[in-house]
Amino acid sequence: MAARAASTYSIASPYVNPKPNLPHQIKPGTITVNSQYPLRGFSGLKAAADVTCESETSFLGRESNAALVRTFAPRSQKYCKNYQHHLNPQASYYKVAILGAAGGIGQPLSLLVKMSPLVSDINLYDIANVKGITADVSHCNTPAKVIGFTGTSELADSLKGVDVVVIPAGVPRKPGMTRDDLFNTNASIVKSLIEAVADNCPQAFIHIITNPVNSMVPIAAEVLKLKGVYDPKKLFGITTLDVVRSNTFVAKKKNLKLIDVDVPVVGGHAGITILPILSKTRPSVSFTDEEVQELTLRIQNAGTEVVEAKAGEGSATLSMAYAAARFVESSLRALDGDADVYECAYVESNLTELPFFASRIKLGRKGVEAFIPSELQGLTEFEAKALEALKPELKASIDKGVAFVHKQPVTT
Repeated sequence: MAARAASTYSIASPYVNPKPNLPHQIKPGTITVNSQYPLRGFSGLKAAADVTCESETSFLGRESNAALVRTFAPRSQKYCKNYQHHLNPQASYYKVAILGAAGGIGQPLSLLVKMSPLVSDINLYDIANVKGITADVSHCNTPAKVIGFTGTSELADSLKGVDVVVIPAGVPRKPGMTRDDLFNTNASIVKSLIEAVADNCPQAFIHIITNPVNSMVPIAAEVLKLKGVYDPKKLFGITTLDVVRSNTFVAKKKNLKLIDVDVPVVGGHAGITILPILSKTRPSVSFTDEEVQELTLRIQNAGTEVVEAKAGEGSATLSMAYAAARFVESSLRALDGDADVYECAYVESNLTELPFFASRIKLGRKGVEAFIPSELQGLTEFEAKALEALKPELKASIDKGVAFVHKQPVTT
């Protein structure tokens, strides 16, 4: 979710219009920026020289158009003298590492990140099966350079000079499993990966996908503290999937245009700790009590819905990869200087008495710039009760993560 935040590329079909002055030739999905000079940036499948933004298929929605112009137009002017006679499809600045790239989330996430115009390098790491994924993704004709790293002996090298680390590593949920069932295995994985991050790229933005996120983020925070490199503004639990689902379900239920829908989701990323604030939905829409209960329950149990539908063959991998790519794109835009980037994320927070809490945040070059407390004000009776009800469970998950680290030695 993003109040004004937006993606700088389209998932669908961004074509470059060869004659941008003829609007009738522009196809749906076009992404262009008005400039008489070629851009240094890379938009979707081709380098775009002059483009309007008509796509309604980007990660975030309608306001992506303005964000795209803000991102590329200044570069167009800056580099116009050097690139007047040819297009230079060269990605921008940032290096991204995906730890767990060979998994069900890691593979589609690697593809989506490869599409970003803000990525220059992608380091794919896993304990096995990385070479094939690296070769496959590297064949996509976007500028980002892809390198694979296999096994713990290459983990440190995969993190050198990285700006953004994304961690989908771990075992997925299976039918009958709760997120707590995943804890012991995934806690050890995340702990070891964060130790390597602390040693090799402590200034990077760290994005945690591994479940249970409610506990994994506190684990990461404690490891970073013990390593002496903790920056709470740069550690994020990715809860974007809850927002993506909320927007989708609400749009369908109320027959709204999906691109217009924005539902903030607060709390955590498991069961009742996931709390969609339906009263703050944009555009403004009314819900019956029955609709609120039905939508809230479906959003909270959407992960189980996918696990059961896949009948033991996996969990929510594709939608999670999409949601993670959206958050990565927002982080890259913030790093690139966009001053209008908002997302929901599970972070160290002072909005409640809990040390970690998911809410809408403003992102900037140094990470979390601000919280948006207004979305926790003026709640309905249902929402206020649900907020109080989630706190004990979320606190228990946080405490469990903290306790795990202090029972395990941290390598120095």
